Amino acid sequence: HDAVVTAVTPGAVTPANSDHFAVFTPYFRRWTEKGVRAVLAAPRTVRVPDHIRSQPYPLRDEMDGLSPGLAEGGESVGRALWRSWLRNGIDQYTENHDDLAGDATSKLSPHLHFGTLSCAELVHAARKRSSQGAADFVRQLCWRDFHHQVLAARPAAAADDYRTRGDRWRSGKSADRDIRAWQEGATGYPVVDAAMRQLRHEGWMHNRGRLLTASFLTKTLYVDWRVGARHFQQLLVDGDLANNQLNWQWVAGTGTDSRPNRVLNPVLQAKRYDPDGTYVRRWVPELGDLRGAAVHEPWKLSGEERARFDYPEPVVDLADGLGRFKRARGIE
Repeated sequence: HDAVVTAVTPGAVTPANSDHFAVFTPYFRRWTEKGVRAVLAAPRTVRVPDHIRSQPYPLRDEMDGLSPGLAEGGESVGRALWRSWLRNGIDQYTENHDDLAGDATSKLSPHLHFGTLSCAELVHAARKRSSQGAADFVRQLCWRDFHHQVLAARPAAAADDYRTRGDRWRSGKSADRDIRAWQEGATGYPVVDAAMRQLRHEGWMHNRGRLLTASFLTKTLYVDWRVGARHFQQLLVDGDLANNQLNWQWVAGTGTDSRPNRVLNPVLQAKRYDPDGTYVRRWVPELGDLRGAAVHEPWKLSGEERARFDYPEPVVDLADGLGRFKRARGIE
């Protein structure tokens, strides 16, 4: 079946006047009406052609470049994770999914990416539940399908702006310095650095972290979204081309977002989604002695206090970054 990593095949749902939906909500409505294919039973046997010779998979310690904290993979692991999510997570998804420290998302995206879990099966099982959390989880599965249908219709969007804003992204030595700081988790903004360090260690990042780190790179530092998408694609275990590229474009304002100039303030985001700083202290241990929300703004400490922490000063003032972005986009 051609819907392997999606619930609904790209191109199966289209508006009357186009080959794809450019806005999510009407796509979700039609996607829901379309219905999801039935789940097929597992085959009793799989016949392998005689001319195919299998080779043993390499062991984890034999592979270079893996994130040291990469989660275990495979269908058995994926199905166990799915069963646990149904028992203990999905019904609370709505209220918990943005909690950075709580880490209460399903973490099923790598299994959906590699096909060790069926997206169609997840949709059917979630729809049997009556909770708002299950309904919102299905909506997120639809979001994956939405980006697949956009990229199937506009494959150039993997590398080019889906909707150009005439951006002249920063380049040169100062931009390169800021990019390195962002990649290494050394921007001086603790929640950004925490998320980027989680990515490097686990090969995975909390969804709220993905949004705020992408906004910081593209809107605050005004760096080309392709730089960030390439870095994510190199490290993410769930690095799906359609969703990685088009989510980056959504945040950068060159994609399908109806509010292309929205900017996520990393300090406000941190105080809202990591109010007591637990997530930041988990990944930025050099700030571990700072209690509560103070960990989100270490630059407010006195000079003597800052000297106690081996942590960089912010690479940019948020107001300066916002001003640069507004000037670049021609926003009054």
